Parts: sequence; structure tokens; C-alpha cells
Amino acid sequence: MNLLDTLVGGPGSAAIGQIAKQFGIDDSQVRDLIGQLAPVLGQGLARNARASGGLDALIGALHKGGHSKHLDDPSILIQASTTEDGNNILGHILGSKDVSRALAVKAAAKTGLSADIIKQILPLIASLAMGALNRQTVNAPASNNQITDMLGSMLDRNQDGSALDDLIGMAGNFFKR
Repeated sequence: MNLLDTLVGGPGSAAIGQIAKQFGIDDSQVRDLIGQLAPVLGQGLARNARASGGLDALIGALHKGGHSKHLDDPSILIQASTTEDGNNILGHILGSKDVSRALAVKAAAKTGLSADIIKQILPLIASLAMGALNRQTVNAPASNNQITDMLGSMLDRNQDGSALDDLIGMAGNFFKR
């Protein structure tokens, strides 16, 4: 299962509906936004996992953070603590607020949503992304190699055994505009 599929779930995804309701947009707009953001977040997670000590830090965050609560109870997405957690996650994944802001501007150009709304939604999607990874590791406790494989698998959209071609394609699509 790839990260995007995990995040958007089925047609009635409660998390998608919660975000749409919270920001007064359609479910399809949230799905489109997640489709634009998930590859970049996945790339950041994978990059951080490959850095020295990064995989251990990610595993620690997954086991201590209880991030799957955002998928289990999407009503908590409206809480300030979820936004704070999401901003902390973004800081680790993207490195700086400037990168987050640039990502919001790029996603706005692709989705038609305002960059200001995207900046508010981005921490929620980051929280959901960590929840998706947390759910995978809790359901099947994994070794470091298995988590690395899982990250690759979650990013492998065409299930050809390699996430590299998918990441390149996703990045190329994201930066076309």
C-alpha cells in the first residue's frame, strides 16, 4: 500500500471529510491536495530515514507519538495540538517553514486552493501521514530494514518494486507548473 492510498482511504474517508468540512472545501479538493503533497512528504520521510540516525529517530517517533489517533478519530484534526504536532512533523520532514510555504504555493498553483488554506491544511496532512506510517508499524512491528522497505513500498505507486521511478515522476509532476 502506498502513502497516498493510505491517506485518502475510500470514498467516505472520515479524515478527508473532516478536513473538507473544517476548511469549507470539497472532499475531492482535499484528495487532490493530498495527491500533490503526499509525494513530497514521502520523499522527505525517506530522505530523513536515510540520514545518519534518521531511521532510528523515525522509528522512535512512530512508536512514541501515537500518530494513528488522527486516522482513528479524525475529529481531533480540529484541535490546536494536532496542528502543533503537524508543524513539528513538517519541521523534521521539510526542514524549514520556508520550504513548507513554498510547497503550499506550488500546491496552490496545481489545485486552485489558496496558499493560505493549504498552509493550514499541511500540518494536518503531515499528522495523517505519520498516522499512516504508525498504523503500518503497529499492525506489524518491524525491524529497521522492514520500515525502510515499507517506506519504499508506500511510495511505490505502480507497485513495480521500485519507488524511485514513482518519486521522480511525482516530483516532475509537482514542479511542472
